[in-house]
Amino acid sequence: MTKREPLTVSEIAPVLYRVEEAAEALRLGRTIVYELIRCGRLRTVKVGTRRLVPVAAVREYAATLEDGAA
Repeated sequence: MTKREPLTVSEIAPVLYRVEEAAEALRLGRTIVYELIRCGRLRTVKVGTRRLVPVAAVREYAATLEDGAA
């Protein structure tokens, strides 16, 4: 059995995005992402005082866009 090196932060896939990262992933502006959050179209979680967007929520939102285009 070989010893494995610990993973670095860049090797760990994110589970939660900051709002700015979610905006970048969706190729949208930060203001639009905050509007999507405010109107309930993009789910978020609160961790302490931070508002974070689950990666799954970004995928779900993109899927609703695809469904609407069909």
